[in-house]
Amino acid sequence: MRGSTLRAAGLVTVVLAGLLGSAFALGRSLVPDPHPSAAGVATTLNGPRYGEQPPSTDFPGGTASPRPSPDAAPDAAPVEPGGDGPYGALVATGSSQVALTFDDGPDPRWTPQVLALLAQYGVRATFCVVGENVEAHPDLVRSIVAEGHTLCNHSWNHDVNLGKRAPATIRADLLRTNDAILAAAPDARIAYYRQPGGAWTPSVMSACADLSLTPLHWSVDPSDWKAPGATTIEAMVRSQMGPGAIVLMHDAGGDRSGTVSALQQLLPELLARFELEALPVGSP
Repeated sequence: MRGSTLRAAGLVTVVLAGLLGSAFALGRSLVPDPHPSAAGVATTLNGPRYGEQPPSTDFPGGTASPRPSPDAAPDAAPVEPGGDGPYGALVATGSSQVALTFDDGPDPRWTPQVLALLAQYGVRATFCVVGENVEAHPDLVRSIVAEGHTLCNHSWNHDVNLGKRAPATIRADLLRTNDAILAAAPDARIAYYRQPGGAWTPSVMSACADLSLTPLHWSVDPSDWKAPGATTIEAMVRSQMGPGAIVLMHDAGGDRSGTVSALQQLLPELLARFELEALPVGSP
């Protein structure tokens, strides 16, 4: 009798355990698994900076589209120093002076380092700024202006396909960037526009003419946007440099440590050979 009772109790225990296990499993099934990307969600309001966004990032005022490589190889044919640029864009200073230009900023990490080096050697340059970065870092825009450098409009979000868009869209993009620059530095003069990727089109040229912006191309391109390293950047600048050159470099859009290091080596050398000056903006 006692054995039967124990066997019955054991059976009840097994049944109860099975029921409890089923209930636990059912409960777990009702709780959604965390999204696979949850671990990568930002915990602050500060998202990734320009050049770090994933391809599906929605740009302000636009639709999701791939982020182009900063100043990718231009659609237009290469130009020679002193020659006419694509659609008549400026590729030479018009004098023996050399103009250093820095694209895609301002960036809170790299722009201050470039500014410090320029100040150390007493050099003024031209900064081609991206509107969304201007809006995010207006203090850096004010520093650029206060230190005597020239500002150039470089579109709102570096859309290399901007030139293929409707004329009204192009004009609105350039105006939006101008407005952001002037909001940061009301006394700034904006005399130039540089097309992302050098992908000039007649529609972009028309917008520049309408807004009194000089289309600014380049004659020296060390391809520093590819981050090839300081030694390569230095060698390419040296090989392409000449009087009147407009040099394309970058202070944003990725890791610009190579550009900063190259600049540190190049500045004293270039100053010994050329007069380095910001592009003129004329009188207000």
